[in-house]
Amino acid sequence: MNRDHYLHLPVSVLGAGQASDRVFSGLPAHALRQLCSLHSIHDYPSGAVLFQEGEPAEGIFLVCSGAVKLSVGSSHGDSLLLRSAGPGEILGLCSALTGQGYEVTAQTTTASEVAFIRRKDFLRYLREHGDVCLHVVESLSNDVQAAYDRVRTLGLDRMRHNLN
Repeated sequence: MNRDHYLHLPVSVLGAGQASDRVFSGLPAHALRQLCSLHSIHDYPSGAVLFQEGEPAEGIFLVCSGAVKLSVGSSHGDSLLLRSAGPGEILGLCSALTGQGYEVTAQTTTASEVAFIRRKDFLRYLREHGDVCLHVVESLSNDVQAAYDRVRTLGLDRMRHNLN
């Protein structure tokens, strides 16, 4: 992979000119370039496991191209698909920040190009870039709010069903 592609693809996927809901959208170009200097890009075939639920969080993954399914497992061996992630989405962010195990399993569903940033490098980057840290906090807060909304909807639907 040539060096221009190595730097250009993630900058465009990270947020330059992208939708406002991306964690790194709206950041200064120098901050995006520095972030891109921390990553390595890997090509994965369909069906490759990026990380498994419960594994120690080694870092964050950024989907550059392709698709990744996020699922959780039960103690009985069942699996529940939570959602699919696509280009521009960051996986493992919460786990990397807390240092706990990944909450989900991430598996590619198509051939995918994925950038990886080691946890220690990302944490150092956040300490050096308060503006980025605020973007991350805002993104995680939005995720929590969306989860509350889903739980509320599920709970209310269940209550309505039980009343009928």
